[in-house]
Amino acid sequence: MLLQDSFYQNLTEEELKNVHEYNFDHPGKDIVLTENDAFNTDQLLNDMEKLRHGQAVDIPNYDLKSYKNDVFSPRRVNPSDVIILEGILIFHDPRVRELMNMKIFVDTDADVRLARRIRRDTGEKGRDINAVLDQYSTFVKPAFDDFILPTKKYADIIIPRGGDNHVAIDLIVQHICTKLGQHDLCKIYPNLYVIQSTFQIRGMHTLIRDSLTTKHDFVFYADRLIRLVVEHGLGHLPFTEKHVITPTGSVYTGVDFCKRLCGVSVIRSGESMENALRACCKGIKLGKILIHREGDNGQQLIYEKLPQDISERHVLLLDPILGTGNSAVQAISLLISKGVPESNIIFLNLISAPQGVHVVCKKFPRLKIVTSEIEIGLNDDFRVIPGMGEFGDRYFGTDDDDDQPMVVTLTSAEK
Repeated sequence: MLLQDSFYQNLTEEELKNVHEYNFDHPGKDIVLTENDAFNTDQLLNDMEKLRHGQAVDIPNYDLKSYKNDVFSPRRVNPSDVIILEGILIFHDPRVRELMNMKIFVDTDADVRLARRIRRDTGEKGRDINAVLDQYSTFVKPAFDDFILPTKKYADIIIPRGGDNHVAIDLIVQHICTKLGQHDLCKIYPNLYVIQSTFQIRGMHTLIRDSLTTKHDFVFYADRLIRLVVEHGLGHLPFTEKHVITPTGSVYTGVDFCKRLCGVSVIRSGESMENALRACCKGIKLGKILIHREGDNGQQLIYEKLPQDISERHVLLLDPILGTGNSAVQAISLLISKGVPESNIIFLNLISAPQGVHVVCKKFPRLKIVTSEIEIGLNDDFRVIPGMGEFGDRYFGTDDDDDQPMVVTLTSAEK
């Protein structure tokens, strides 16, 4: 935790002689640091940047009685997953605001603020109560009206009643805990969703990644994982509120599913996800796209068969592996060329390489990606690692038949 008060400027000898006339609540006229600014914002920015890059910093330990920041030894602050920056004027400088992922304005009654200041200044600083009230009316209250209250508009969250608002505080804590539990890529791309990992999910991933797993077990556990991804993806579709009458005669307020929906599988691995989608969405329309891969960048669209009214539907794009992202980009671009709004596309896959996530999310920021795990990356052959091998071959049982001749049996009618 960093306090803006730690970055108060040292007062000069002249300022110390007239300390009661010094405005400690003035942020300065300009962004560039001047001798009249109350805070050394440049040092605050420098220390924040070091903490964000994993470096420990020594924060000044400002003495409220001597008005100096070199009386006591500095306080060592180590880098952390969460950095809390506190201060009444912390939203004033746009450079500081840009560093923040969440901006919170704690709104407290004016009488409470005054009572706290009197208690602090008379108790901790040993000041006379008349001097405290004089400073409050001369500097503190005007500064609040001129510099602090206007920055309220920059806040993402406004908490009334301060620390007594336990509901608001609990919600903020839950939000931060959720963010900490997310993969780093989810913090960069808000359109990337990784389903919450459990021991069951990790166990199924262990089985389908094991090169010794039989085809029967691979298909069984892959289908279970695919079903979870499909269910999670369906949760991102729009819905409408619906009231129904239960057998007891009571009214239940629920939701109605999105009706205009279709699935599109990228042949051939994507076809492994069709059964799970059919099981979740009875009678759903399905389309297919075939993209021929030649190396990393050679992508050629060979075949596409899509519902005629696909532009009016939400589309679940199915492909279990997101590798380089090149095939995904071509498939998504085809859907968009057919009139499908980018925001109506949800891309479902089992595993995703970071490289592919970067490519797809940057090019299509309004599309959603739902996956069950983020991989380490790609090897020199552009294969996902640790990965699970050629998914289509393992799922459809063709991994051992690549070198076998194809045998075609013709019936008498075909002859």
